[in-house]
Amino acid sequence: MPRDGLSARESGGTRVKPLDSFLRDVERRALVIAELATRDREEALDLVQDTMLAFVDRYSGHDAAEWAPLFHRVLQNRIRDWHRRQQVRRRWRIWLNRDDEDETDPIETAPDPRGRTPEEEVAMANAGDALMAALEALPARQQQAFLLRTWEGLDVAETARAMGCSEGSVKTHLWRALQHLREKLEGHWQ
Repeated sequence: MPRDGLSARESGGTRVKPLDSFLRDVERRALVIAELATRDREEALDLVQDTMLAFVDRYSGHDAAEWAPLFHRVLQNRIRDWHRRQQVRRRWRIWLNRDDEDETDPIETAPDPRGRTPEEEVAMANAGDALMAALEALPARQQQAFLLRTWEGLDVAETARAMGCSEGSVKTHLWRALQHLREKLEGHWQ
């Protein structure tokens, strides 16, 4: 323990607090991105945790302005790795003729404590389902471009670095994603 009574984490300098703040800020949005990509909350939680650990290990020494695109690059790499592993697992399940049973979570089926009317609840559920379905239907690169630009608020250059492509490709993917989403969600949000 340092002489002044502060823990090593608190006395670690100015880098720890901005890094903690950055990770707290990006955590929920990263979870949504991972959950959209995996369609499994538990897997998404694992991916985000793994991403955060790898990010801190490799990139905490970089300039704070570079953190967002670097973090999302790590997250997208983890998601791609997860999809590759899932393909291998599916091959084995098919070969072994085995399916995992689907269990419902009782917390997910509990009533809404906010007390929305049934009509509001149905409208929100329909709109949310339509949005999630439209986002899930997007090709992976369009989904990445849309989420990183609109959800995360990265600029074109940062998005291009996170996706590992050119700025022109980001613009093209985003434009196509927006066209698709407008078409699919026309009746829900106007």
